[in-house]
Amino acid sequence: MGSVQNTLFQAYNGDERVPTDIQDHYNAYPYPARDPKDERKRLITGSPSNPMEIDHHVFGGSRDWSQKIRILVAGGGSGDGLIQIAQVLTDANRPYEITYLDLSVSARKIAKRRAKIRELKNIIFVTGSLLDAADYGTFDYIDCCGVLHHLPDPQAGFNALANALAPKGGLGFMIYAPYGRSGVYPLQQALGELSAGMTPQNRLAFGKLVFQNIPQNHPFKRNDLVGDHNASDAGFYDLLLHSQDVSLTVRDVAGLIQAAGMELASFTQPAMYSLDGLLPPDFKLPDDIDAIGQMQLAEKLRGNMKTHVGYAMKQGDVVKVDPTNPSAIPHFIGEDPQKAAAFIIQRGGLPVAINGQKIGLGISPKAARLLGKIDGVATVGELWAKSGLGLVEFNDTWGKLSDLLCGYGLMLYSELHKKQ
Repeated sequence: MGSVQNTLFQAYNGDERVPTDIQDHYNAYPYPARDPKDERKRLITGSPSNPMEIDHHVFGGSRDWSQKIRILVAGGGSGDGLIQIAQVLTDANRPYEITYLDLSVSARKIAKRRAKIRELKNIIFVTGSLLDAADYGTFDYIDCCGVLHHLPDPQAGFNALANALAPKGGLGFMIYAPYGRSGVYPLQQALGELSAGMTPQNRLAFGKLVFQNIPQNHPFKRNDLVGDHNASDAGFYDLLLHSQDVSLTVRDVAGLIQAAGMELASFTQPAMYSLDGLLPPDFKLPDDIDAIGQMQLAEKLRGNMKTHVGYAMKQGDVVKVDPTNPSAIPHFIGEDPQKAAAFIIQRGGLPVAINGQKIGLGISPKAARLLGKIDGVATVGELWAKSGLGLVEFNDTWGKLSDLLCGYGLMLYSELHKKQ
């Protein structure tokens, strides 16, 4: 691998559309806090923007990865999403071109240093606003993780990113959700009012002093779902001292997506937005509750979602994975599938923990044996050939297993590692 190439630097004096204190915030405390030297010992992964996850939710699990993909990392911060995408595609020997875009000069320098240490190619670094995304062309995929809820007008952000999507392209987003962030906003508002006019450094020192006096039974201190304030100065500032921070319900998110001419392809863990398991089995929902309404009810009943992570595409472009397609290639996300299969056969199910909630997934021994055959290379058709099951029985067993695991983000379909 060579050095970072195609690097663009611009003279940058801020963006009048974004409040000055936000720009000062991220220049003083780039987020998340990262030491570029750590790139030599670990790769940070997550959602959105795992390339296999992109393939699953945007391209129906069947993207031709021999074709170059154009990617925009919008509001890339200190570079987690950028580095994950570039490194995974590099390791898979897939062609790509990535444009990194962020307002913070400090964050850009960290992201660039991380990429240089990894010797990642074909990354263009731009200091600027995601509201100008379309000025840099159109993109097959746009990553926007943890940014849109910090804009004075989130709708303007969605609109700008939608305008930068290529036909059949997709947007991966993470947006704050309200109920899992209980206690955050009263503290933000109080600390913001008290520290008005302070420099970021003085605001941080003041905020930490006051935080020590917050009662232990304050809703924030009783909320074990949030912990950035314990991780770093940047985490404390971003969580409790942010001057522009909103949280959005499922219906809010869906409305913003629709108003931008897009539609929700999927959340990364759609089962968490289902009412299954939350209501009595014989309960009949009122007829006037639509699909989004059901998801919002699930959000309220669970009360533990602190973010919404998902994918959106232009209206009419969404394509769904067909789990019975013989050429589809499934991937089990988590531990070794053979170990998972053995555990299921021995214990009768698979435990998962999401947002602090422990969930037991009931999986039959027959389905577990299919799970154990997944290797990230074999197609569904090849799994059937190895199963010894008739086609009808296989499709029924596999379809139920796939729906269950995909619902919790534990199975993805992708041709990323398909033999070339």
